[in-house]
Amino acid sequence: MSPRILGAVAGRVLVQLRRDHRTLAMLLVLPCALITLLWWMFEDTPIFDEVGPALLALFPFIVMFLVTSVTTLRERSGGTLERLLAMPMGKLDFLLGYGVAFGVVAAVQSVLAVGLSVTLLDLDVQGPVWLLTVVAVVDAVLGTALGLFVSAFAQTEFQAVQFMPLIVIPQILLCGLFVPRDQLPDALSVISDLLPLSYAVDAMTTLTTTTETGDVWVDLAVVAAFAVGALALGAATLRRRTP
Repeated sequence: MSPRILGAVAGRVLVQLRRDHRTLAMLLVLPCALITLLWWMFEDTPIFDEVGPALLALFPFIVMFLVTSVTTLRERSGGTLERLLAMPMGKLDFLLGYGVAFGVVAAVQSVLAVGLSVTLLDLDVQGPVWLLTVVAVVDAVLGTALGLFVSAFAQTEFQAVQFMPLIVIPQILLCGLFVPRDQLPDALSVISDLLPLSYAVDAMTTLTTTTETGDVWVDLAVVAAFAVGALALGAATLRRRTP
């Protein structure tokens, strides 16, 4: 792995995103718009404070997963990845470059979403707001890493989107948004413990309900470990081009 090559890949992706206004709007504006919509739906009720932490974990995760998986597949199917890997660049350089670039976008996205929720939407946060932002960033990077990983197994953009019911929806159902995780049936509780989004939602919920941050760091470490593992698996399975 070369820091120079990694930086070149990340810079190339950021330039492409800056020119693609629709994708940039989806990455930065859509999560804020969806959170605002749900706040509006539950205005003058305590429901937004109850589900707000989970939303801050869900929306960036979903958006980053979709955009990253489709974008990476497009690079491979268009032959761009094959040309890049013909140069002195490894698969890990490519994936980490993408991870860094989308990580920068994820950081901006998370700052906007958390800032909007805490200020204009008045989400009640007991813990440090900066730590809430860090959790949101790592969670969005997790979505990026999983998107990079699943793109290796898709041959079309439609197939990349089809991975969402397999990878994303089970995590949404079992993360504690609909039923607290400690009230799930035993088998589902075990599955929930194996899904990274559960720990992101736990960390967000903890920060909005208490000032104690010890468990937050543990949850954050688990989410980060899943992200690193997904990037490593993505590097091992990435193909140069789509058959």
